[in-house]
Amino acid sequence: MAQGTVIHVAPEQPTYAVCVLGTETQLDVYGSAPKDCTSFSINASPGVVLDVGHRPPAKKNLTGSSKWPLDPGLEVSLKMRAASDSTGDQKVQISYYGPETTPAEALLYITGVEISLSADITRTGKMKKTRTSTRGRKDQRTWTWGPHGQGAILLVNCDKDNPKSSTVDCKDDQLDSKDLKDMSLVTLSTKTPRDFFSKHQLVLHVAKSEMDKVRVFRANADKQPSTYGMILGPQHPSHPLELQGGQHSTDFYVEGLAFPDASFPGLISLNVSLLDTSNPELPKALVFQDSVVFHVAPWIMTPNTQPPKEVYVCRLFENEDFLKSVAALAKKARCKLMVCAKEENMNDQWIQDEMEIGYIQAPHKTLPVVFDSPRNRGLKDFPIKRVLGPDFGYVTRVPQTGRVTNLDSFGNLEVSPPVTVGEKEYPLGRILIGDSGYPSKESQEMHQDLQDFLSAQQVQAPVKLYSDWLSVGHVDEFLSFVPVHKKGFRLLLASPRSCYKLFQELMKEGHGEALLFQGIKYKTQQKIKDVLSNEKLRQHNSYVEKCISWNREVLKRELGLTERDIVDIPQLFKLQKAFKGTLKAEAFFPNMVNMLVLGKHLGIPKPFGPIINGRCCLEEKVRFLLEPLGLHCTFIDDFYAYHVQQGDVHCGTNVRRQPFSFKWWCMVP
Repeated sequence: MAQGTVIHVAPEQPTYAVCVLGTETQLDVYGSAPKDCTSFSINASPGVVLDVGHRPPAKKNLTGSSKWPLDPGLEVSLKMRAASDSTGDQKVQISYYGPETTPAEALLYITGVEISLSADITRTGKMKKTRTSTRGRKDQRTWTWGPHGQGAILLVNCDKDNPKSSTVDCKDDQLDSKDLKDMSLVTLSTKTPRDFFSKHQLVLHVAKSEMDKVRVFRANADKQPSTYGMILGPQHPSHPLELQGGQHSTDFYVEGLAFPDASFPGLISLNVSLLDTSNPELPKALVFQDSVVFHVAPWIMTPNTQPPKEVYVCRLFENEDFLKSVAALAKKARCKLMVCAKEENMNDQWIQDEMEIGYIQAPHKTLPVVFDSPRNRGLKDFPIKRVLGPDFGYVTRVPQTGRVTNLDSFGNLEVSPPVTVGEKEYPLGRILIGDSGYPSKESQEMHQDLQDFLSAQQVQAPVKLYSDWLSVGHVDEFLSFVPVHKKGFRLLLASPRSCYKLFQELMKEGHGEALLFQGIKYKTQQKIKDVLSNEKLRQHNSYVEKCISWNREVLKRELGLTERDIVDIPQLFKLQKAFKGTLKAEAFFPNMVNMLVLGKHLGIPKPFGPIINGRCCLEEKVRFLLEPLGLHCTFIDDFYAYHVQQGDVHCGTNVRRQPFSFKWWCMVP
């Protein structure tokens, strides 16, 4: 906040003051007037701009009169045209008049100085140089959203540029040239008389409540990265600056230490204060203050509609065929492939549950960031040991209280493509998390610490869905999004109703003897007519249909969808006893909605449906639904490697995707 002090003058003796360029300083003429004076005149050096007005009404004197009346509504302000060459080289003379008194004179000697913090408040990726207007200063003391918003942006420096480091860069004391690219530049511009800092001092500071959220570094004379020293940060809220008089520009590099969260809205103010130290026997007096407000960049998820860049999958003892299929699909989609070795994954193949890859962005840099879930099974070290690295950040949230449940795994964390709901736009989509729907002794929900983190990012307002009816409890078990050229996407929903309708049509056509699960060893095959006549299975799927229908309406309402935007994918479920004997749903055959989406290429769990005219009827139905949309369906056998362990293709893979072209700061949450 650019703020100066009020100047009080006295007729008895000269007054000396400092005025900073770009500020409008109030001059107390009325309160300083001698008794019985009723008017005044005022003159100033050419370097001083005066403004005299009265309130009410707020009207400037434009008559050119040499005298103004003294009254309580009088307002006199002054601004400096340029910085002073020497102390007190600008003068203001005030003459007071009364009907029966001798005119009195007050002299004010002013030193004009330039003191300004500059940052990329216009979000162009380039430093905006010092402003000397009051309006310019006001722009940077607040942070606003939207395409015409103002305010600087700060990245959490959460990657690891130094391979020898054991932690992320913002927790490492070492600073190198790559770190500087992750930071935001702030420049302090000063122009003062040569002897100015013999009686004044500048202090750079942040609020104590924010000092553990930010670090500020200053270069030493040689400006080598190894000689950049931390001057603000945890336990260091302020730092006195040793500066020389004259004209100078001093650079500082700022990094975020914490993402927005429940107790931290993401705003940080970096301040510079000018102190009067002319009398060593008195406390330092505050003369002026300027600031730059930063918003820490939020962590952003990317939906299936964003182009894929890299696919992650685990190597197991029994998934070589699955691995080959995923590798072939990644090649078609022109994606990189990262395979987590057996010794790294500890036989934990659920790489979707372990992490979610998103990104953070400032105008000067975009950084992919892996969000590590708190599930901490065999893959617990993979995100930090294999994904974290140069230009690849890391964040996690470990609940401090309460137990971690299935719903804290990131198969239960999805995000929609960009949507418009009524007049409200969500240009980065909306986060989708599974929930219990209603509380009970057996119910589960995503830990509040995770929910708080996701909500605090602001740019992808989360939507809660009902997923606790599932044995695993993840939203990716009943929904997915696929890219489509015209609308941009389609929502795929698992649909028992659609599956029964397909089987009934095939039954009428005389295919009731066709078998499910053909070609799978040790699996009992079932005829279409037996599936249709299984009343218990029908009841199970009637219940599941109700659960999915509930979510269907929530998704339509919260994402602004219509039925035309939804594709029903035939799928059956069965209820099994789970935690504390409660009945939970599992996929009856490989869950085709639980797919890997790589652009127009889809890796879909092979359902092993009834063979009709030499083709799997379930595969044919899905091709009929999706291929006219410009999508290519590849069915992958994941039956024993994944499906029998209550997961499918999506659960066993993960994808890093291209960030949005839309800039998050241009939206209004």
